[in-house]
Amino acid sequence: MNDQLNSTPESQDFGQFTKNLTQIAEKSQRIVQDFLSKQAEQSDGAMGMPTNVGTAFLEMTKEMMANPVKVFEAQMELWQGYLELWQHATNRAMGIEAAPVIEPEDSDRRFEHPEWDNNPMFAYIKQSYLLTSRWMQSLPSKAENLDPDDARKVDFYTRQFVNAIAPSNFVLTNPEVLQATIESRGENLVRGLQNLLEDLESGKGHLQILQTDPDAFKLGKNIASTPGKVVYQSDLMQLIQYEPTTKQVYKRPLLIIPPWINKYYILDLREKNSFVRWALEKGHTVFMISWVNPDERYADKSFEDYMYEGPLAALDAIEKATGEKQANVVGYCIGGTLLASTLAYLAANNDRRVHSATFLTTMVDFEEPGELAVFIDEEQLAELEEKMDNRGYLEGREMATTFNMMRENDLIWSFVVNNYLLGKDPFPFDLLFWNSDSTRMPAKMHSFYLRHMYLENRLSKPKGITLGSTPIDLRKVKVPTYLLACREDHIAPWKSVYAATQLYGGTNRFVLSASGHVAGVVNPPAKNKYGFWTSDTNPGTPEAWLAGAEQKEGSWWQDWAKWIAGQGGSKVEARLPGKGGLKPIEAAPGSYVKVSSS
Repeated sequence: MNDQLNSTPESQDFGQFTKNLTQIAEKSQRIVQDFLSKQAEQSDGAMGMPTNVGTAFLEMTKEMMANPVKVFEAQMELWQGYLELWQHATNRAMGIEAAPVIEPEDSDRRFEHPEWDNNPMFAYIKQSYLLTSRWMQSLPSKAENLDPDDARKVDFYTRQFVNAIAPSNFVLTNPEVLQATIESRGENLVRGLQNLLEDLESGKGHLQILQTDPDAFKLGKNIASTPGKVVYQSDLMQLIQYEPTTKQVYKRPLLIIPPWINKYYILDLREKNSFVRWALEKGHTVFMISWVNPDERYADKSFEDYMYEGPLAALDAIEKATGEKQANVVGYCIGGTLLASTLAYLAANNDRRVHSATFLTTMVDFEEPGELAVFIDEEQLAELEEKMDNRGYLEGREMATTFNMMRENDLIWSFVVNNYLLGKDPFPFDLLFWNSDSTRMPAKMHSFYLRHMYLENRLSKPKGITLGSTPIDLRKVKVPTYLLACREDHIAPWKSVYAATQLYGGTNRFVLSASGHVAGVVNPPAKNKYGFWTSDTNPGTPEAWLAGAEQKEGSWWQDWAKWIAGQGGSKVEARLPGKGGLKPIEAAPGSYVKVSSS
């Protein structure tokens, strides 16, 4: 490849190369004009850098100026790294093998192309960038007295900037892109600009990066395809009862409360990784809540409404469908937060309809909410509430942008390189299809959730929140609980999830899965990936728990299967949707899940 990178357009077909560059210029002009004209028409933008980040950086600068020794030490470390890099480059130029001065982390896939190591020029560019980025990201820690909230903002947006300027994101400093440009005479850039234009047009003036082939999946066909019927619906949800796959089932049905941020089918993707299908195979009667994708008509729907019209209505419906007064309930992410709130409400009213609860990556103590705290403070929340009040909801793309920024190299920049620089179409991937299928948030509900839970952390406090005129207390929850956290979770940090073990009053089994918020949960046993940790005790701190935990191979699904079997009761004849007290409304996956935010 070195010969190719050192060649010029003259050694290729110069006429074709020039023609392609002309097309690039023409399309670039059209893109910019369309983008600017649409921005002028837009009164709202996607959630981006908060207006108070500048203040945070200013405070950091003041702290660093008050302690210049720390800054000097960091500067000297940077220069020492550069000297070593120069020596490394000199040795390679003389044909002397030399170990790299700095290497990317194992999880960093930006520099996997062999030319980043084999070509001395690109090896130097890579290492120079890594040294500089390490230095930049170390600076916030030098301001020792910086307010924790300001430190979090500075650290987060420094990382965003550092990753945005990575050499892998530019044509002339990415060997794979440069090779593709030479070999295709610039055709990759022409295709990339066409992809960019299409993404701008589909985003209606906002850059909506395509993460997967949208035509590769169809709801009810090759995704969300587990057979079942919608047997009940309210304004906020449809309740799906799935067809059994075993002759006998556990007496107590299983209700799943998914998050209403994105769609329910994260737990019913393709056959090979569907949690729903797997639970059916284990002998459970499975019911799933499919939340509505709200618009301005739902502006006044509250967190209480989600409780009444969601899990409480579902429990009523399940009793009519099966005759059972108790159910085992699973809550995922914010669905788990709603489940915890509902359990406390039921406990306060001496209602025992829930026999056991499973919480998947669920926070109820928001003292340390992780990177999402960057976007949630009084100033930003007030701005967001004003925007939501005007529209009646939070746009799905705004929430999606926030989550993508938390894994920016995987969910933003990798697609910039693939789609726009290499000019390729994204690979069909069910998880990313789901990730792109965002949902809106009703204004009243979302304001309550962000303000009273994230900002004020009231849910973890006794009677800190009132639902249905009932002050609730998580300590009154006595049902057996299974709590799953994921070690690399950026949305629900595992140590914050663990805090719930010190709140619930029943027996609590805490399990820690490897990987992140989605991959750590959607981890079918057949893949034999990641592994997990378990312990029979729940000490006062997550660090103490991990120190005494046992690491196991495979998926946490198998561990949960043994636990939930003990909660299921005796076996009864399998129940068919529509054969009980509820008549089918329509076939799964139902109509609510098909409503798009775009």
